[in-house]
Amino acid sequence: MDPVPNRQLAELMRELDFTQATLANAVNEILAELFGPDCPRHCSDRQVRYWLSGRVRWPWVQYLLALEHLFGRPAQAIGFVPRGKASTNLPAPPRRPPVAPKEATVLRRRFMTASTTATVALALGIDETPDHGRLSMSDVERVRRQTARLDAHFFAIGGGPLVATATAFIDRLNTTLDVCLYGDRVEEALHGAICSLYASAGWAAHDCGDTDKAARLHAASLQSALLAADPGAVARAWSNLALQARIEGRHREAVRLTRTALDHRQVRQDPHLAALLHSRLAIGQAATADRTGAARSLLAAEKAYDRVSAPPPAWLAFLNEAEVSGLAAIAHTAMGRYAQAEAATIQALQLLPGPMRRQRTLYRVQLAELQLAQRENEQAATTIADLDTASLDSHRITTRLAAVQHNLATA
Repeated sequence: MDPVPNRQLAELMRELDFTQATLANAVNEILAELFGPDCPRHCSDRQVRYWLSGRVRWPWVQYLLALEHLFGRPAQAIGFVPRGKASTNLPAPPRRPPVAPKEATVLRRRFMTASTTATVALALGIDETPDHGRLSMSDVERVRRQTARLDAHFFAIGGGPLVATATAFIDRLNTTLDVCLYGDRVEEALHGAICSLYASAGWAAHDCGDTDKAARLHAASLQSALLAADPGAVARAWSNLALQARIEGRHREAVRLTRTALDHRQVRQDPHLAALLHSRLAIGQAATADRTGAARSLLAAEKAYDRVSAPPPAWLAFLNEAEVSGLAAIAHTAMGRYAQAEAATIQALQLLPGPMRRQRTLYRVQLAELQLAQRENEQAATTIADLDTASLDSHRITTRLAAVQHNLATA
């Protein structure tokens, strides 16, 4: 009988951007954490190939425990097939003392965060950042690819483990700027790459609920964008600062900042960026009771997205038809138009690509909030009934979900 490939493991590796080698390294790090540095098992990329091909359908217990901790789900949900009933129940790691269920959840979450942070740093190859010699555009392209991979982790699991990783990467790149040699073109491109990292770190900090850090990171992103002399990067930074102003309740300032981002013709002509900025402008206008302006901006966002004919840049990978609908829902909510907001959120969920687990969870929480606002409590309860946030690390989402659950419990 031919082996059956483990498609679930392959999909998880794809979502979290693991190669066979980086997954093996991550498993070894967790083995050391669980069983100590003298653990007899050492995972290699060959073992990972056996798992993916189906040649090994039920790995050694130590590997399974490490994989469960890494992916935050049981072995069978990772695509492994037990040899029999006796092998289904995995033993607890010997170094982990028994704790109460609530404490176990907290400890596993802390461990998951720590191991994920180390894993993302390893996958990005931060240690490979140049620290001598002359830099070329190929070095910049490598940084851009690493940043895109960091953004992919954010879309999959949320911002929790990424703030420290991104800021550490920025520190290394700033050191690179100080000690290496390069021409003007490479210097501007490096500042552009650092701008993207600041922006990604700012979003991750926002997702963790640290608004002060998010504001500092977005301000630093603008500075780097100006040094990069890149209108698109400057517009991105202004847009993120506008979002920060909206989060802090400064809606008129958010409108002014978004309009500043739209002032450049090159930005308006970029359909992806124009769609995002017009959508955010609509939210700010709705929050300042400018219903006519909000309606015009929502229409402008739809028209801009209709012009999309090529893939977006990596940092805008989240912007799709679903996100445009989701942003429109926020604008409708700000105007008190809950039925329209609910319809737009449902449309966002229908249009959302499968791998974007973080966004799907966020939209479902948003839908439940809108249903509660319309006193559709049973529908809200159904919307969040099977919602699993165990594999996410987003303070923003879990806080909103907890508020919905509290309102349902006290209704």
